[in-house]
Amino acid sequence: MNHFTFTTATKERAKARIALIGPTGSGKTYTALVTATGLGGRIALVDTEHGSAAKYADEFAFDTLPLTTFRPTTLVDVLAVAAHEGYDIMIVDSLSHFWSGTGGMLEQVDDAAKRVGAGGSFAGWKEARPQERAMIDALLAYPGHLIVTMRTKTEYVVEADERGRKVPRKVGLKPEQREGIEYEFDIVGDLDHENTLVISKSRAKPLSGVVFHKPGLEFAEAVSSWLEAGEPTPSVSDYVTAATAPDATPDELRALYEQARRHNLLGSAVLDNDGETHTLGELIVRHGTAARNRITQDDDVTSRGGTAQRKKDAAV
Repeated sequence: MNHFTFTTATKERAKARIALIGPTGSGKTYTALVTATGLGGRIALVDTEHGSAAKYADEFAFDTLPLTTFRPTTLVDVLAVAAHEGYDIMIVDSLSHFWSGTGGMLEQVDDAAKRVGAGGSFAGWKEARPQERAMIDALLAYPGHLIVTMRTKTEYVVEADERGRKVPRKVGLKPEQREGIEYEFDIVGDLDHENTLVISKSRAKPLSGVVFHKPGLEFAEAVSSWLEAGEPTPSVSDYVTAATAPDATPDELRALYEQARRHNLLGSAVLDNDGETHTLGELIVRHGTAARNRITQDDDVTSRGGTAQRKKDAAV
């Protein structure tokens, strides 16, 4: 028997999910920092570009974490730590390294294919794909605002300038990431070498197709206005507090899991009391299992106590 239930749709307050895509030199890092500053709050930045973001430390206040290896599982752990430390905005600069950098998805696929042997790259993708899915789920379920940058490969086209002379111009192509990954985000902006931002995909209707020349705070303000128009929702930390409550019952935890699922937060990376990374969904399930075990143990103790009392009564 099916147990599907439709409910009335409501617009809820959300966190930014922004992807900035462009070739080297188009201003992706700077635009990400301008936008994050406009959104407001503590900023954490994952730097995959050899510490280049720190060059803007005199203009923006943010904490940075340089990385040199880019396993998808590493980013999940980083997101869990950032969430635990309460960063309001997470910037990943750039997400492309977790695709084609050292330890990234392409390398994971190659390594898996070599281990499996038979099946080649198909078997490699089958083994490595869950890592990528866990990374994307953790990104999209981050409890604060999220901004990622992605590099595009650069090629040159020859165009006529204002005087009719043929001159080369750099253009960006598809992002260096999995095909179609940009559709995972609510707002996608393409940057060119003049630092012009064109919103190519947006769930925020007022931003669809808008062009920002050297984007500044006005872009962040437009994003904030769209995000704040909705009903308030529980945060990931609220879910963690409820899941880890010592008196939480199995029924309460089951309902909590379903609520987190409806808000697409089950994949959020969180830390347990031992500092280990889990998804929010795994954390709720683990505590639900523990709650059921406690009830079973209590029932056993009560049952044994009743049996002992009956034997005592019989002896009398």
